[in-house]
Amino acid sequence: MEACHSPQQSNVTSSGAIILAIISLEAFAGMWINAFIISVICIGWVRKKTLNSNEKILLLLSFSRISFLCFAWVCNFLYIIYPEYFHVHIIHQLLASLQTFFNCSNLWVSACLCVFYCIKIANFRNSFFNYLKVKIDRMVPWLLLGSGILALAIGIVTYDINETMQSNNLNETLQSYHLNFTCLGKFWTESIRIDKNLFTSFFLIGLGCAISFMAVICAALLLLVSLWRHKHKMQTNSMKDLSVEAHIRAMKSILSFLVMYSINFVCLILTIFYTMMNENTMILLLSIYLYAFPGVHSLILIFSNPKLEKALLQILSCVKCEIFMK
Repeated sequence: MEACHSPQQSNVTSSGAIILAIISLEAFAGMWINAFIISVICIGWVRKKTLNSNEKILLLLSFSRISFLCFAWVCNFLYIIYPEYFHVHIIHQLLASLQTFFNCSNLWVSACLCVFYCIKIANFRNSFFNYLKVKIDRMVPWLLLGSGILALAIGIVTYDINETMQSNNLNETLQSYHLNFTCLGKFWTESIRIDKNLFTSFFLIGLGCAISFMAVICAALLLLVSLWRHKHKMQTNSMKDLSVEAHIRAMKSILSFLVMYSINFVCLILTIFYTMMNENTMILLLSIYLYAFPGVHSLILIFSNPKLEKALLQILSCVKCEIFMK
């Protein structure tokens, strides 16, 4: 029995180390990318003594992503390397709630950024849309404040979930719950007896993610339709190819963000589901994509923003010159 148990334990340890290495690479790369965005915006803030609405959203988005990646990495590091510290009562609750707070802030501020771009860039002959276009700059601080309040509420709900799961010892009882897929009309069967308050808490978290996802879907689709119509109009009027290429590049950027955000939403919902089922291995595998999303999307934002792209190219050119001089 001992000879059989030892290799299995070694395999689990090695797979956990591989997952932690991938998560660490994604987390630190994402933190550096978002730190670059913060530094460029703050330098411009010091020079101009003011911030526009786009920079305010990017600043808060980058800060929330750095914080999320930091707490998420610490959480996974303790879970894989030092599980005895991870399961300490107050540490687990605080790390989980802070990670959820900054992740929800990341999702909601991303949705605010997408809605802001849609209202600022898209052109529709609608009085309400034109009203929003005029008032959007004044609405941005309130949108960011609302995002923070919603993220804080979901973070508190997450703390309550971990408190309930630990007090009721659900880590053992959830393993006995099974799904029955024999009937499509009854996804949840009588074998699932999750506490009503706990299920409500998970539902609220999923609802918060779903609302931000719907806002992104609607804003991105409206913006894509507007850009497509404008591109078609320019092509019929034989305008410059550079303007058409710029619109095509913008549509590709929006479409890539839409695909990434959709996959991120699916991974979040699956994470909630596997948390209810206490499938920690699947949660770690889903985390690989969840921790890659902030860094990759921030890179897309850098290359779609002329100011950020110019600063990045200047840094890369300086680094390239120093390498060749050596």
